[in-house]
Amino acid sequence: MQHKIPVEKLGPQGETMARAVEQCVHCGFCLPACPTYQVLQEEMDSPRGRIFLMKEVLEGSLKPVDAEPYLDRCLGCLGCVSACPSGVAYGELISSYRMHQEATRRRSPLEKAFRFGIQETLPYPARFRAAALFGSLAKPLGSLLPKKLSAPLELLPSALPAARPLPELYPAEGSRRARVALLAGCAQQVLRPEINWATLRVLAKNGVEVVIPKSQGCCGALSMHTGERARALAFARKNLEAFPSDIDAIITNAAGCGSGIHEYLLLFKGEADFDKAAGFAKQSKDVSVFLSELGLLAPKALHSPVQVAYHDACHLAHAQGVRSEPRSILSSIPGLDLVEISEGDLCCGSAGSYNLEQPEIANTLGRRKAANIVASGARLVATGNIGCITQIEAALKKQSPEFRVLHTLEVLDLAYREILG
Repeated sequence: MQHKIPVEKLGPQGETMARAVEQCVHCGFCLPACPTYQVLQEEMDSPRGRIFLMKEVLEGSLKPVDAEPYLDRCLGCLGCVSACPSGVAYGELISSYRMHQEATRRRSPLEKAFRFGIQETLPYPARFRAAALFGSLAKPLGSLLPKKLSAPLELLPSALPAARPLPELYPAEGSRRARVALLAGCAQQVLRPEINWATLRVLAKNGVEVVIPKSQGCCGALSMHTGERARALAFARKNLEAFPSDIDAIITNAAGCGSGIHEYLLLFKGEADFDKAAGFAKQSKDVSVFLSELGLLAPKALHSPVQVAYHDACHLAHAQGVRSEPRSILSSIPGLDLVEISEGDLCCGSAGSYNLEQPEIANTLGRRKAANIVASGARLVATGNIGCITQIEAALKKQSPEFRVLHTLEVLDLAYREILG
């Protein structure tokens, strides 16, 4: 695709955007992999359609406002990246474009207030807990509210788990094989604190000492993926200072966070601390990858067979290329029958804050994912992202409420403790 994009006027990410536009040959392989195209069947709601729109805006041939509805409907799931034979870096393009356009974009007062509420709540566990508790009280009134305001309430659990603060150090069991630092996450600490505790127990069981930096904060993924570059940089820099250097790896157990950290190479382009951010990203590993490389202590055989369906979180499978490691971990449990889900590569509709900002499309995708999970025959589903867990639980509650939705490490932890099944 030929372009006349004024790279020099677009800042540090200009070259990245131009290169991605050039790579697209409009072959159409991305269409079946795109959730919004599957739902809406509209060319401009496909990756190649959005690339054309971004090209036209960047070249000055199209007003940004004319492209906004289609670009806003992109989940950023990166299913198109896995399907693309030309290697188009669509994720870098859409993230860079959003960061470039958001600074000058005009939004309505209601949109501004809604986005401000998300940005000032979700990345802060204490604030999010307070908001979630208030939301639980308001849940019965959900049917009286506009869809955009009622959607967040539908995603909240019927009862919020009690807060479970993490220690600053969790020792290894037996001989120490490695020392790592854990990124605790934001919403995860409020909605499912057990994931972090299961992660600590599993790592300890495998001889890993875990440091949990007290001064850490949000990784910045939410802000970056919604165009808030300055905010994302501030979050990221806080973690660059908070995490120690005397460790073997930085462990993430939420696909969105892990993907966000690996995008620091894009976020920090042109910044003085680029090298430090790049080193941080290089040290970061999903917990399933780390355990697979370390060598997993095999669990004992289950007392009775358990069938588990595995859901590929988009920012694990498509963004980080992590597919085999979680499956290998689950398959290592004797007596666990791992089953695949139809349309496994298609997004569940969570996508960071997407299910809050685009609830109708997100609900359609959530129902579709839930139906495919039910059809798998399993009654337990495992995945590696808190957003997916929340979205899938909400969708399954309406179709098959007896289902359990667990993090991959929660399943392994239950097997180690001999209480799975």
